[in-house]
Amino acid sequence: MPHVAADITGLVLAGGRGSRMGGVDKGLQTFNGTPLARHAVQRLGPQVGRMVINANRNLPTYESFGVPVWPDGIADYAGPLAGFLTGLERCQTPWLLTVPCDTPLFPPDLASRLADALAQADAEIAMVSAPEPQDEGGPPVLRAQPVFCLLPVNLLASLREFTVAGGRKIDAWTARHRTVLVPFDREDDAPDAFFNANTLAELAALETHRAK
Repeated sequence: MPHVAADITGLVLAGGRGSRMGGVDKGLQTFNGTPLARHAVQRLGPQVGRMVINANRNLPTYESFGVPVWPDGIADYAGPLAGFLTGLERCQTPWLLTVPCDTPLFPPDLASRLADALAQADAEIAMVSAPEPQDEGGPPVLRAQPVFCLLPVNLLASLREFTVAGGRKIDAWTARHRTVLVPFDREDDAPDAFFNANTLAELAALETHRAK
């Protein structure tokens, strides 16, 4: 397991099509005046030893955020698992921590809690589990958040084999390995810490909610 932050590379996933945002580059949309991807870099940076961004367009803009930018090695916007693969292929630390660009309020202790849970469970992968509201009402229920993963670089061969065979779903791949779900539902955890903005309207609503 990672003993110190220096053992972990943080990877911001900003390589998608932004389909539900009308095709805009999601990582460059602003939250409180800061592009989402830069916001994620600033939030995760203090928790890890190195930061990088996975992006597939507007690369000079992403590079201006001051960290390396790694495009997918798989063509045609193959999804976040393509970003995982790129991260594992190029990571120079023993561990990789992935976060999406569209969840700007993830916790400042994300890395440490995932690393602690990984050690306690003797697992290979630690994945966030966070409360989500139920469609029919009622109390929130814990659901896995597969894009928030702490994983070792020695799983590269496994992931490469899975993606070469056409696999694209994160949880279908992590199910092949010892994965611990880490609940972020403590009393002092922000209930919206893992709210992801899939549309521009959701992003605006989150900004407005947080400004109150």
